[in-house]
Amino acid sequence: MLPAVTLVLGGARSGKSRHAERLVEAAAAAGTYCATAEAGDAEMAARIAAHRARRGPFWRTIEAPLGVPETIAGETGAERPLLVDCLTLWLANLLLAGRAAETETGRLLAALRAAAGPIVLVANEVGLGLVPETPLGRCFRDEAGRLNQAVAALADRVVFVAAGLPLVLKGGS
Repeated sequence: MLPAVTLVLGGARSGKSRHAERLVEAAAAAGTYCATAEAGDAEMAARIAAHRARRGPFWRTIEAPLGVPETIAGETGAERPLLVDCLTLWLANLLLAGRAAETETGRLLAALRAAAGPIVLVANEVGLGLVPETPLGRCFRDEAGRLNQAVAALADRVVFVAAGLPLVLKGGS
């Protein structure tokens, strides 16, 4: 059984997406994958293609670069868990679209509280590295930290993944 809300955090290429996928695959016969990435260049298109190829027929994919709260509201159900990958890209999309991170985080939290089925959310932990050189980079890092803290506070389970190894921070195994 999946808890109502699970947050899976980790650095780039830490194995967090694979871990999140395995959680859903172990708990249900089918899952819905809410993808937030947009292919702005060839390298990102290749990353998206690799993620799609790895997922297989278990997953129904919804592309929602900005509409995560709406996807949660419309796509959750007890029989089909929802995986959101990833909140960090969603936040970047919001900031680039000129949307207020605090307002959008509030909308996300409300959708999570009202969800009709289990949700697993993936996010990057970006606060463990160097301080970004630019004001935009520092703003993004700060907003990502605030978003992760808000979702972690609401989540029933929080898992940090490093080198493919999950460490449960909240909510037991």
